[in-house]
Amino acid sequence: MNTPAPQPADLAPILPKRKHQADKLAKRLRHQVGKAIADFGMIEDGDKVMVCLSGGKDSYTMLDVLLQLQKKAPVAFSITAVNLDQKQPGFPEHVLPEYLRSIGVDFHILEQDTYSVVSRVIPEGKTLCSLCSRLRRGALYTYAEQNGFTKIALGHHRDDLVATFFLNLFFHAKLSGMPPKLLSDDGKHVVIRPLAYVREADIEAYAEAKGFPIIPCNLCGSQENLQRKQVKKMLAQWEKETPGRIETIARALGDIRPSQLSDPKLFDFLSLGRRGDAALPDAHAWLAGTPGAPEPVAMALHPVRNHDGLDILKS
Repeated sequence: MNTPAPQPADLAPILPKRKHQADKLAKRLRHQVGKAIADFGMIEDGDKVMVCLSGGKDSYTMLDVLLQLQKKAPVAFSITAVNLDQKQPGFPEHVLPEYLRSIGVDFHILEQDTYSVVSRVIPEGKTLCSLCSRLRRGALYTYAEQNGFTKIALGHHRDDLVATFFLNLFFHAKLSGMPPKLLSDDGKHVVIRPLAYVREADIEAYAEAKGFPIIPCNLCGSQENLQRKQVKKMLAQWEKETPGRIETIARALGDIRPSQLSDPKLFDFLSLGRRGDAALPDAHAWLAGTPGAPEPVAMALHPVRNHDGLDILKS
């Protein structure tokens, strides 16, 4: 027996509840993005912010929340949405311009055929994401420099930051991640991640509530690399078994204790507990067994009896 579809009268008590939930979610995202901006000094007065828009849920959410914060921000800054059309077959190039015009935001569409380059260089069957990302970053950095943008905003969220930490830990043997704010290697660009405190699940819910025209990232036929998929699967299982674990890990990334780790470049272990100023032998000396100055040897003392029958100590 089929269940009858809900009628408008049946939906009446549901709609206000959904709106209330959507309003709470929007408020939470504004709070988290605003806090990240303040904690890391992401945006200053007079900044010209380039918001990189891919057409995915993350970048749409980032742009939307930044536009809301801009209206009441304690500093004045401009926002320009920039999308890179990489000429992937089937890319719906009309979607982003139509959406951006509808909300009245300044925008620019870059056109660069990186798809052909990646397809030519990467062997068939291999993931295209790594090279594609580098070429995309180069194109966006060049445009930012040419047009005087002071900040480049990317849509990575809290879960991305945690996953990148474990990728580097498991596959590259280093404790590093994806910082909320960084200076590019050439020192020319400041990259910010305003969604650093935002859960991916909240972004998914927000994007659905707002009805963003999502463009899927599967037009080139590539998939996420195996390592990142493994890490995401592991984190999802952890979160299922122990809800809140990802949030705990995310907080830990902002509470580093160098003295409790093992990197002598970050903490001066050599000076810790030193009893003198003499140079310490290096690893070669220890491994080679190079003898140092001999320590004074304590002489053994033995009890003997004197002529009165009393015990005395004698070497």
